[in-house]
Amino acid sequence: MGFFFALIVSSLAGGIGWWIGNFFGIVAALLCSATASVVGYYYGQKWNREYFG
Repeated sequence: MGFFFALIVSSLAGGIGWWIGNFFGIVAALLCSATASVVGYYYGQKWNREYFG
């Protein structure tokens, strides 16, 4: 269950990163999306451990 929670948070963060980066071009969108996905996965795992045991 924790993996799916982290995956959802990572996907949402990646989508937001893509949206922000798209204002500057496709390469910026890709880099922002990848960075936001990694950060989202980290925080998804962290929140999963804190709130769901």
